[in-house]
Amino acid sequence: MLINFLHTYNPQSILITFGPITVYWYGFFMALALLLGLLISVKIAKWHGVKKEVIYDLFFWLIIGGFLGARIFYILYNFNYFWQNPFDIFKIWQGGIAIHGALVFGFLILLWFSKKSKINFWRLTSIIVPGVALGQAIGRWGNYFNQELFGLPTDLSWGIPIALANRPAGYEMFEYFQPTFLYESLGNFFIFCLLLMFHWFLTHNTHNVKRITHNTLRLQKLYGMRYELCVMSYAFLYSILRFFIEFLRIDPTAGNIFGMRATQGLSLIIIIAVVGYLVYDKSKKK
Repeated sequence: MLINFLHTYNPQSILITFGPITVYWYGFFMALALLLGLLISVKIAKWHGVKKEVIYDLFFWLIIGGFLGARIFYILYNFNYFWQNPFDIFKIWQGGIAIHGALVFGFLILLWFSKKSKINFWRLTSIIVPGVALGQAIGRWGNYFNQELFGLPTDLSWGIPIALANRPAGYEMFEYFQPTFLYESLGNFFIFCLLLMFHWFLTHNTHNVKRITHNTLRLQKLYGMRYELCVMSYAFLYSILRFFIEFLRIDPTAGNIFGMRATQGLSLIIIIAVVGYLVYDKSKKK
């Protein structure tokens, strides 16, 4: 049913209009992603004995820093365009954010906030990443309604129609394209489910969980390595997902690094960094 819908429906960027106020699908999905990501993080934090007020405070800074970083990276990817059209920098409702920018700025904010709140960095980050993955899964649907970030032309039954005005140069004669937004959305939802199950088993399958979760130092000693593994699993799995999806995408919004798309290159760097860190950490513990 979803496949038939995607193949026949022609999405529009505007959700609804109230007089001078226009609500875009892109903004709606971004708001929904943030809300559900926050609710999931609060729930997981409760499992770990972290107060919800801490998560609310953290999310305030993550939202600001995440959007700022995502927009800055997108502008850098398309520097020539924004150099010639500087006022378009502020037209965020038209889309144009780069998730790697949000992740980099989010990482820096988590480093700062963990020291400020005196909560272990890996513990705090592991609480947040399932909500991030869910938010990414939801947010990608905003790209669908903006008719952006699609893939190569295709004859598959789930190919999505793209309006002529949104087709890249050289692809004007094609009508249906790979729904790469859908592939990434489903992949991120799978990652979210894995991370959520990780936290559930971590907090619900230990002896005397209530007593342990209220002893922060003991919990960190028992599960410090598992928190790292949770965060690294997200970084590794998402980077693998993004690396392969980039082979399908044809939008000219990412720039190039050493002959590959910049986002693909960043994903590869993260994959290598995660593997290198785990190998180094294991050898150090030995």
